[in-house]
Amino acid sequence: MTTVRDVCDYLKLIAPLHLAEDWDNVGLLLGDDTTEIKRAITCLTLTNDVAAEAVAIGAGMIVTHHPVLFKPVKKITVENAEGRMLLNLLRHGIAVYSPHTAWDNSAVGINQQLAELLELREIAPLRTKATADHVKLVTFVPEAQLDQVRTALWDAGAGVIGNYQKCSFNLHGTGTFFGTEGTNPAIGQPGQLEQVDEVRLEVVCTAKRLERALNALRSAHPYEEPAVDIFSVKTLTSGIGAGRTGYLAQPMRLDALTRLVGERLRQPHLQFVGDPTQIVRRLGVACGAAAEFLRDAHHIGCQALITGEARFHACLEAEDFALGMILPGHYATERFAMEVLAQRLNSQFSPVTVTASERERDPVQAI
Repeated sequence: MTTVRDVCDYLKLIAPLHLAEDWDNVGLLLGDDTTEIKRAITCLTLTNDVAAEAVAIGAGMIVTHHPVLFKPVKKITVENAEGRMLLNLLRHGIAVYSPHTAWDNSAVGINQQLAELLELREIAPLRTKATADHVKLVTFVPEAQLDQVRTALWDAGAGVIGNYQKCSFNLHGTGTFFGTEGTNPAIGQPGQLEQVDEVRLEVVCTAKRLERALNALRSAHPYEEPAVDIFSVKTLTSGIGAGRTGYLAQPMRLDALTRLVGERLRQPHLQFVGDPTQIVRRLGVACGAAAEFLRDAHHIGCQALITGEARFHACLEAEDFALGMILPGHYATERFAMEVLAQRLNSQFSPVTVTASERERDPVQAI
């Protein structure tokens, strides 16, 4: 049996939610994660057409790149299109998950796929993700309760190192304590020295999540007064971040590169900004509507940036930087990766049939 939670766990594995931008709304956004599913669909944007398709084929889950409920809402009613769509999904027990910028930034996500599609070399993040302040949290727990305490810390967000989750270190030893009058020790009796086989448990945790982790530890720990040490740590650069940059296998003119992008993305109509004869050696990649990466691309020495779409003034800014900008369209730079994601999910969960939406279309058309 495959549940919504099983799919969510796998999506968090390939696109860890801590990679998402702070402003984003990612993860399971609608539905019961204990529900069994036999069909699922992926899409770029959850529209009424996609929702109707999910209902028609009996899907139990939709994985949409762009989140629903992106802005805070005070009511969900039939008075607006989004409310009607969400209520319809709820009636049919269809869960909705969005990986959005976590999938953009993942080591196997959209920007990485775009960079590989263009056969870039020395691929690296275009904008390195700022590392949060970290601490190392150390506690001592009887071996019988190790799993419950460790799992509680993991569930609270501790134990994450780069793209790895559920990280910890465990060392066996002997703990001693003497409970004074008025204590209620979980092991032994007050008024006598106790020796207990314990495990030293270490996990790293962001300073932002420390209080939550401590509360989880105290709730799960069997001791009345668990010993806890907290150490400040210096986090090394992890290499994760947003967008991608890399070098072309062979330098080429901006107009030739634009044609190549169109071929690789199966997009015959696309726009570009800049001198068509400019030679491009290093390229920046940022899917969707990401012209805010112009300065990053310029700063590290790119000659061009690929993004889905850009506002008029961003195009003028690119000209000021003498930086080429290739605009295949928002849909073209992201939809293909949701098709790839459907294939991955289909392979991972063989009892479940996962397909990319067949009704979804690029709303922008060309004559």
